[in-house]
Amino acid sequence: MESSLNGAELVTVVGAGLAGSEAAWQLAERGIAVRLFDMKPERRSPAHSSGDFAELVCSNSLRANTLGNAVGLLKEEMRRLGSLVIRVADETAVPAGKALAVDRVRFSRGITEAIEAHPNIEIHRERVVRIPEARPVILATGPLTDPELASELGNALGEEYLYFYDAISPTLYADSIDEDIVFRASRYDDGVEGEGDYLNVPLSREEYANFVEALLDAETVPLHEFEAALYFEGCLPIEEMARRGRETLAFGPLKPVGLVNPRTGKRPHAVVQLRQEDRSGTLWNLVGCQTKLRVGEQKRIFRMLPGLDGAVFARFGSIHRNTYVNAPVQLDERLQLRNRPGVYLAGQIAGVEGYVESAALGYLTGVSVARESLGLSQEVPPPETAHGALLRHLQNANAKYFQPMNVNYGLFPPLEHDAARVPAKPGSPRGRRQKLPKREKNQKLAERALESLTAYRERVCDPGFAPAAGGVSGPPPFPSGEGVA
Repeated sequence: MESSLNGAELVTVVGAGLAGSEAAWQLAERGIAVRLFDMKPERRSPAHSSGDFAELVCSNSLRANTLGNAVGLLKEEMRRLGSLVIRVADETAVPAGKALAVDRVRFSRGITEAIEAHPNIEIHRERVVRIPEARPVILATGPLTDPELASELGNALGEEYLYFYDAISPTLYADSIDEDIVFRASRYDDGVEGEGDYLNVPLSREEYANFVEALLDAETVPLHEFEAALYFEGCLPIEEMARRGRETLAFGPLKPVGLVNPRTGKRPHAVVQLRQEDRSGTLWNLVGCQTKLRVGEQKRIFRMLPGLDGAVFARFGSIHRNTYVNAPVQLDERLQLRNRPGVYLAGQIAGVEGYVESAALGYLTGVSVARESLGLSQEVPPPETAHGALLRHLQNANAKYFQPMNVNYGLFPPLEHDAARVPAKPGSPRGRRQKLPKREKNQKLAERALESLTAYRERVCDPGFAPAAGGVSGPPPFPSGEGVA
């Protein structure tokens, strides 16, 4: 392949979800020519509905936005590192308390417009069915990778693919929700600005019991005979949670802790929360109600809930297959396939769970490939950072039981001093050590991470060259169109 801008090779990126878009952007910003392939609109996955890039299935898919939660820290690191995904998310945010929720349509449109306008990115809306021969290549095809491409990748890895199922919650139109019955509040009213952004459906003990009974008796969409129901624990279908015990939901996504019905002055037995999904407040998502129930059953059961008897569904819940590799076995610290040099994975297919985590891997892969193409030294984020903690997990997790993971503070190296000395009691020779409270410990982990990020940021965010102003040139990554359907 002939050289491209600034003497760097042209890089192929397959997939324009959050990971692929972020990878392409980071490459292009560093002066690297990019050919970005995306199968839409020729083909769409079950989780996609438009032709735009970086589609989200839920307005709150980017989750918590505070440093007390590891994903909030990850987003703050991405802001400081110049992430396109987080920049556009901040620009299209909608009220959601302590979470970063976005107007999904405006978010995807913003990402698409940025990618389309970049002079170093050439877009090909074509379905890729084989691993491109071009090197380097970044596969960011997501958990719903095209079956033909997934099959080839599985063969290339020399082992069976791992998989699980991920479910999506239903979305309702606001004007079909009876606000004389539901009430507005957030789970913990601690006076933080922006609280009170959720609608709450109060359930008495009897109403809750009837709801659970209906879930247990409902008809679900069957799996294929050759597939096993390996659900991701962080996104279990609501009916699967109900099967674990009749009070499981009341202590899980329907827990009423911190919520008092202002009309009764009492805490309900259980609460179903709805979260705003768009900036205008037209759409509301049933939090924690991801499901594989048949459409008719969804209408019947969710309309049993107080205030939702006239609910109109903008989108029904659904279930889809997520595909990923066994990262500890297959990937090196640069997210490169060990047995296929020059082939990199980014996003959920690399073994993380969550949109933010996927975009973060897209950032890391884009920066890594860009630096290699430019002849610069490789830089790995410190393990104390959220980015480094994710990479550390992908490298060090138990391969036998490997499963995609959201970023969490349990993945971080322990603090040097994670306990405080308690003064000695009278007559006692010395004091004792007491573990730091979770909130204080997480705050210290976040502070350490952001401090550690500084040196890494200085190395990777100052490439020392001006981005090229011209367009993308060079031969197509597939000889004679090979691999493109």
